[in-house]
Amino acid sequence: MAPLATGFDPGHSIESARRALAARLQSAGIEQPAIDARLLVGAALRLDLTGMVTQAARQLTPEEAARLEAYAQRRLAHEPVARILGTREFWGLPFRLSEATLVPRPDTETVVELALELFRERKDSHPPRIADIGTGSGAILLALLHEIPDAFGVGTDLSLTALATARGNAAALGLGDRSGFIACSYATALRGPFDLIVSNPPYIPSAEIPKLSVEVREHDPHLALNGGNDGYDAYRALIPQAAERLCPGGALIVEAGQGQAGNIETLMAATALVLDRPPKSDLTGIARAVSARKMPP
Repeated sequence: MAPLATGFDPGHSIESARRALAARLQSAGIEQPAIDARLLVGAALRLDLTGMVTQAARQLTPEEAARLEAYAQRRLAHEPVARILGTREFWGLPFRLSEATLVPRPDTETVVELALELFRERKDSHPPRIADIGTGSGAILLALLHEIPDAFGVGTDLSLTALATARGNAAALGLGDRSGFIACSYATALRGPFDLIVSNPPYIPSAEIPKLSVEVREHDPHLALNGGNDGYDAYRALIPQAAERLCPGGALIVEAGQGQAGNIETLMAATALVLDRPPKSDLTGIARAVSARKMPP
């Protein structure tokens, strides 16, 4: 069998370039090669899907061919497509990324889903206040503000770069006037009270990080991954802080790793938060969003 082509030149049509890139990615063992090829070709040529279809027979320009090959080499080195493009969709919204932020994942939308379920049960009429601990790109907080028009939210993070990224995303989504961002460890700089506190904290046990996929261990910030020896360091710190800053009836929702929900519920109960519903599972059946309420005195 003839070897696969290893580059692009202006003789390629858009369609042939897409097919060639998909074959190269598949040969390298990349998951979802066809989807990645479509996204990278679209980005390199600055075309949406409609443009790629209507211009399928057009030949690449020299600049487009060079840009596409540069993207291809990065993906073949297992750099995630979201990192290459610098953006990722979450909850139907576009989020810019930086080296200090996680790539938002569909599993985390489970936290947003559970938060919206809780808000539909609210009986209070005042504009809700939301805090997102370890906000990263701001994905969870800004998705909630997008869905709850009268809410105001605050995101915290240790990384100034992450906070700048989140602030930029808030401005781009038209949510800058309903959000604020503070540099601190977990909730230490927050006063409250808050109606809802959410967090996707680092929860990977330290010894497990070298075993993660190249896409994660080489490209996601370890500060946002490393949960300590047993994976629960962040929960031990943030759950008591959140309990102090919730208003009566307010809720804390955290993302959990596989098999962690029960231990997180134990930590929540130890702070006198009340477990009033089972964890919410993601689409793969993993208990992903764990919640508890602060009851009135």
